[in-house]
Amino acid sequence: MLKLRLSMGGTKKRPVYKIVVADSRFARDGRFIEKLGFFNPLLPKEKKERVGLEAERIKYWLGQGAQPTTRVARILGENELIPMPLKGNNPQKAIPKKDRKKEDNETPKTEAKKEEAPKTEAKKEETPKTEAKKEEAPKTEAKKEEAPKTEAKKEEAPKTEAKKEEAPKAEVK
Repeated sequence: MLKLRLSMGGTKKRPVYKIVVADSRFARDGRFIEKLGFFNPLLPKEKKERVGLEAERIKYWLGQGAQPTTRVARILGENELIPMPLKGNNPQKAIPKKDRKKEDNETPKTEAKKEEAPKTEAKKEETPKTEAKKEEAPKTEAKKEEAPKTEAKKEEAPKTEAKKEEAPKAEVK
């Protein structure tokens, strides 16, 4: 599969990226098919020298089925070559790292409460079903009374076993 991605260059602590089209199986800084531009993250966003793109070639490769990576898609979206991709939902990123630890200790408590609430709702939903079964049971009991008493005793025993089997299933959920 063809990818539009960044290939890293530059020196230590001074990265410069080439925007290239490459096979996804090749190494990040390895073999590529064509260089389509560059990206220098150290420059301010307002400077033109931060990003250089060959728009015609990028459109050509997109037409050939090349898929941009998330970072390249944002760069292309900022330069209006493709529609801007949707922002990901990472609420942790907006919180300073030292505050994340404090909130992580608090979140399990709230998550546990949230998990308990659906369980109780599920139990409430199951109870009407069991009540419905109980309502059906008297109808069958009326038929049993018409039948001889020995047959009625045999039929009652398996039903009690079935009810015992259903009870543990409800507790597992």
